[in-house]
Parts: sequence; structure tokens; C-alpha cells
Amino acid sequence: MPAATCFAPAALDSLDYEPLDHLNAIFSHPSALPAVYDIADALTAYQDDLDESIAGYVAAQSSSDAASVRRMQEAKSELAELFKKVEGLRERATQTEQAITEMTADIKRLDNTKRNLTLSMTALKRLQMLTTAYDQLRGLSKTRQYRECAQLLQAVIQLMAHFKSYRSIDQIATLSRNVSDLQRELLEQVCEDFEISFAKNEVGQHRATLAESCLVMDALGEHAKQRLITWYCNTQLREYRSIFRGSDEAGSLDNIARRYSWCNRMLKTYDAEHAAIFPAHWRVGEMLANAFCEGTRDDFKAILQRSIQRADGQTLDVNLLLAALQETLNFEHSLERRFASESRQSQDTMTSRDDRPHGVGQIISEAFEPYMSLWVESQDKQLAQLIPKYRQQPLHNPDEEFSPQSVIPSSTELFHFYRLALAQCAKLSTGTRLLELSKTFGKYLDQYSQAVLFYSLTERNPSIEDTVLILNTADYCYATCTQLEEKIKARIDEDVRASIDLQSQADAFMGIASACVRSFVRRVEVALEPALREMRNMPWGRLDSVGDQSSYVTEMLRIIKESCTATLLLLHKPQYARAFCDHVVDAVVGLFLTSVMQCKPVVEVGAEQMLLDAYTLKKPLLELPTLTAPGTQPPAAFTKRATIALSKLDPLLKTLQVRPHPPEALVQAYLIHIGDRSEANFRKVLELKGVRRPEHAALVDLFNAHAAGSSYAHLPAANPVLAGLTLAPPQPKEATLAPQQRFDAGAFGSALINVAREGVDRFGSPVLGGAGQGKEVEAGTQLNENLKSIGKFFRRDTGFGRFGSKG
Repeated sequence: MPAATCFAPAALDSLDYEPLDHLNAIFSHPSALPAVYDIADALTAYQDDLDESIAGYVAAQSSSDAASVRRMQEAKSELAELFKKVEGLRERATQTEQAITEMTADIKRLDNTKRNLTLSMTALKRLQMLTTAYDQLRGLSKTRQYRECAQLLQAVIQLMAHFKSYRSIDQIATLSRNVSDLQRELLEQVCEDFEISFAKNEVGQHRATLAESCLVMDALGEHAKQRLITWYCNTQLREYRSIFRGSDEAGSLDNIARRYSWCNRMLKTYDAEHAAIFPAHWRVGEMLANAFCEGTRDDFKAILQRSIQRADGQTLDVNLLLAALQETLNFEHSLERRFASESRQSQDTMTSRDDRPHGVGQIISEAFEPYMSLWVESQDKQLAQLIPKYRQQPLHNPDEEFSPQSVIPSSTELFHFYRLALAQCAKLSTGTRLLELSKTFGKYLDQYSQAVLFYSLTERNPSIEDTVLILNTADYCYATCTQLEEKIKARIDEDVRASIDLQSQADAFMGIASACVRSFVRRVEVALEPALREMRNMPWGRLDSVGDQSSYVTEMLRIIKESCTATLLLLHKPQYARAFCDHVVDAVVGLFLTSVMQCKPVVEVGAEQMLLDAYTLKKPLLELPTLTAPGTQPPAAFTKRATIALSKLDPLLKTLQVRPHPPEALVQAYLIHIGDRSEANFRKVLELKGVRRPEHAALVDLFNAHAAGSSYAHLPAANPVLAGLTLAPPQPKEATLAPQQRFDAGAFGSALINVAREGVDRFGSPVLGGAGQGKEVEAGTQLNENLKSIGKFFRRDTGFGRFGSKG
């Protein structure tokens, strides 16, 4: 194709134009070189066309800019003209406003004159009304027409309020003084009428007049009303004060009932003769009772103070104090019931004006509050006498039939005592004294858990029924102890509420419950001992074949079924039945492994027989919760936990099945099944298999070489199950066959006490008061603290279930 034909000017307009590519396309062959001049001419023509186009665009743009500049100048001139017009409008508006103001000035003056005239006429009319009402009020006051006086007095006071700003005027100031003088005269006149009527005992004759005069006192204001009420209360209580304050005998605590009888008679007199005089919203009866209570409270404070500071050294009689307190509480409650039915609206209105409290409440009884520590001490003494009595009592009445749901009667008696004491204390003191009482409760809850329940479990050689009673009682005390703490917190003052804590006592009771469950498991362990003894006496080192399950396994299954069924039938709460089953599985696994360690040597066939026996045990153990409910499925959580516990049997037995020759096989089997890097544990396996001592060194070296390799670096340092097992030294057959056929509660109690005193490995309880601490701790306190630690673990151990629930 000719080169000129390949040239396309349109290609020069491309955004991604490449000159070299274009030239290569045009001159793709040497034969196209003669067209160079034609191509150059074409490019020159294309360039000329571009120049002409650019020149045209520049000319057009130049003319366009000139038009824009012209339009902008025209717009500026138009804006200037617009501003001139706006300024002209503003000037004309100002002129118009001035003209309107000049036109309406006269109208404004007329409006002000009219308003001032209206105010003057209103003030003059009010002044005329005030003057007329004042004259009428003065005349009515002289004739004691109190009902009309009350109405006029309210009008005069309201009218006088309008002239407060005019007191600079002499006439208004004079009138204001006259009104004030008249108010004082009315106040004194009403008070005088009351004094004369009561002094001459003529209340009945003047009851209507006195009732109307109270309306005047209402109109005079709160201060007048309070003066009259105070005078009335003092008048009614004058005789009471002279009788009970003037005589030591009449004013003593022994005669407290006479005081309250006198008050009741006074209130009856008020209801019959005086209640109709005073308006109902004054609540004079309640205020009279308050005045009586306040005076009596002050009397009791002085009496109690003198009793404490007696020169003869005798202390205040607690029984007399309690009797007086109870009498006072009963009286206060009767007053509360009397005034509770009355409307509180008027009381609320008065409270807003007067800071004096209304309502009787515990005005008198608060005088006893500082001395309630004596009452708390008396409760302490009573409880101190109860604990030894509870300790000596039988756990249940022998004449009554045993019930799996029963508790020890002393526990219900103790908490009944607590409820009564709490109710009595909370009526008076919800502060420090209630806190002291709660500490006393905690003190004797500790003593009850240790001196009664734990003592009965460990020292009385209890039967299984007695142990169930102790368990039920511990559970009952745990739940009730928690409820008691909640009740105290609900009643005590907020500033000391955080100090209420009975959780440690609840933990101690849960520790007792844990000990009871362990005692049930211990009975199973003791019953299994003959079967395990048979297992230990079998010739595991000489077996040459594997048969059916061993006879000792059959005996173990029978014992487990009978013992566990008997116990589960007595455990009515699922959480304790579940815990018992958990512990039985743990115990059987532990006893089986311990017995294996006493059966050396165990040859490969013997280990295989043991593994078969272990598999035979697993299924019945997994079905323990269903012994009392055949056909049901055990809880999934129990199955999971029991499976984990039973899996501890397999690693050791599977390792024992491997021959020591070749040694590599035994070492590999240990690292796979036992799964640790402990040389001590490996030597236990060698001893148990009966490997000769000269062969130990080579096997141990091989084991250490493998354990140190990177392939087994992830293994733990020691398997905890095997680390906790020890090889028993060889014993004479006579010692091995020593009979132990029954459950020794005394021996178990001693062991349990030692566990609680020294700290328990299962629960991680620390040893309290050890020699390394440089001080001694009371044995009882140490025991109780460890029981609390057991209880805390027992409650939170998810494997045993939530024992604190009420299920």
C-alpha cells in the first residue's frame, strides 16, 4: 500500500498518539520512502489548518471577553442606582415615622391619663373598702362575733396587701398600724377567751364561740394557730408533768403503763369535749399526742441515764428495759393506728410551713435506742445457753418416724429465735444496734455449724439416717442464712448496709453439707474394701490368659448398687444426689488405681484382664443417677464428668499391656498413653510391671532421650494422676487380709476433722495458723474457717451442681 494512503490526519488527534508507531505504520517497507515528500506536504497543510482554527478561536474568545466586561459595567451602574433608591425609601420611612409619632403623641398622653385615673379610682375604692371593713371589724371584735370577724379579717388582710407600696403616705401608714394593732388585739382576745373558758371549766358553755374564734386564728396566720395549739397542749399536759416528773416512783420505768393510761384518758377527753372546737385540718389531737410523746421521751432519757449512773453500782435491769420498750412500742402502734385513718393533706400543707414533724412514729422509743446494746447482750447470753443444749439434744425424736426431708428441730428453733429478735430490734433501731445484732447472729451461726452439726457428724457415730438429717439441716441453714442476710439488709440503714455479711456462715453450712456427702461416699468405700482386697490378692504376675470379668468386679458392682441405692433413696434434693454420684465415681476410680499400684508385678495378661474389669465397671457407674429411677437417662453433665473421671483408668492399664522388649515399644506406649516427661512416673511403671532393676537404667535413658526430643516437647512435666499414686511396699499376707467390714464413723470423723484442720487438697483450702506463720490460731476457729473454704468450693464446683439453689 502507498505510504501516502497510510497517512491519516485524524490519527494525530488521538490522546494516546505515539509518533514512532505512526511512522512505522506509514513506512513499513523501504518501497514507501519516496512518499516522504508527499507526507511532509500533507503534514504542513494539516498544520496550516490547525493554525487557522486556533486563530479563529482566539478571535472569537476576545470578542466574548469584551461583551462580558461591558455587561459587568452595566450591572454596576444599575446597582448604584438601586442603592440610591433604597436610601431614598429609608429617608422617607423615617420622615413618616416622625410624622406618625407627632400625630399619636396626644393619644398616648390620653391613654396614660386614663390608666392612671383608673388606678387611682381602684385604689380609692379599695381604700374606702379597707376603711369600712376595718371599722366593721373593730366593732365585731368588741362584740365577739368571731365568724363575721374571720371573714372581714381575711378581706382586710388582702386589701392591706395592695397598699404595701403606699406606706410612705402618712394616712396609709397610720391605717396599716391600726390594722396590725387590731390583729394583735384579736389574737390576745381569742387567747384570753380560751384561757378563761378552760380555767373556769366553762368549755361546754362557750364551745360554739371558741370554735368560731379558731376561724379568726386561721385568718391571722400560721403563727397564731401554732400559739393557740401550743397553749392548749401545755394546758392539757400540765397535770401529767406535775405527776410524773415530780415523783421518782410515779416517773420510774415500773410505772410506764400509768403514763400511757393517762395519755389515753386525755385523748378520750379531747375527743369528747374539745375536738369539736378545733378545725379538723389543724390535727390538734395528733399534735397533742406528739407533745405527750416528746415530753415522755425526754423523761425516759433522764431516767435511763440515771439508772446507768447509779452510785450503788447496779446496772439497768434488762428485763425491765425490755418490758418498758415493749409497752412503749405497743402504745406507739396504737397511736399510729388512731391517726392513720385521718387525711394527710392538711398535714402536708402544714409541713411546708412548719418544720415540726407530724405523726407519732417512734418518738418515745428512740429514748431506748442508746441502751439497746444491753438488749443485744441479753440475746447473746440466751444464745450462749442454747448452743450447749442443742448439742446434747438427740438429732430426732425417737418416737417420730424418720423422713428424708426432715431437719434437726434445733435449727428451726434457732432461726425462729433469730426472726423474733430481728423483728423486735428493727422496730426500734435500724442502725448500729441492728448491726451488732447481726454480728451476734453470725457468731452463733458459726457455733451451731461447728459445735452442733459438725460435732454430730464426727463425734456421735451417726447412722445414715442421722447423716441425712445433718445434711438437710446444713442445707436448710444455708438457705435460711442467706434469707436472713437479705432481710437484715432490707431493714438496716443504708450507711451500714455494706457491713452485713453472713456469707461466711453460709459457706460453713455448705462445708457441712459437703462433709455429709463425703461421709456417704466413705461408707461405700468401706463396703468396697473386701472386694478390693480380693483384687490385690490375685496373682496378676502369673496370669496366662484373659477370661470373663473377675469375681471381685462382680462383688464391687453388687456393693455399689446396694449402697448407692440405699443412699440415693434418702437424698431428696437432686443436687446432693448428683454430688454423691460424682464422688462415688471419683472414689471408685481412685480406689481402683490405688489397688492397681499394690498389685505388682502386673504382667501384660494381667493388665489386659484389669482393663477388661475396668470396662465392666464403667457402664454401671455411668448409670448411678438412674438407680432409683430405672428407665431414665442420667444427666448429660454427669455423664460427661463421669466419663472424664473413668478415662483416668485407661492410660496406666494400656501402658502396662506393652511388653518391655523391645524397649522402644514400651517407651513409645508410655509417651502416648501416660503422656508426660516424668522420669519418676516412668520408673513407677517399670516397678509395677516387675521389670528387673538392672534393666531400668537402659529403659530410663531411652525414655529421657525420647522425652527430650522436639516431638514430645508439648507433653506436661508430670501426669497428675500417676504422680499422685505411690507403689505400696510388699506386705505380709496376714496384714493384707486383715478384716475391715464395717464403717467406723469415729475414725472417719477424726480423719475429717484432720482434713478440715490442715486444709483439704481436693478443695484447695490453705493450712490456717501453721507454725511458719509465727503465731497460733484457735483450733475451733481454724476448723470453722476451713469448713467455710470447703463450702465456698462446694458451691461453685460446676461438677457438683449449684448446691445453694433451693431445688
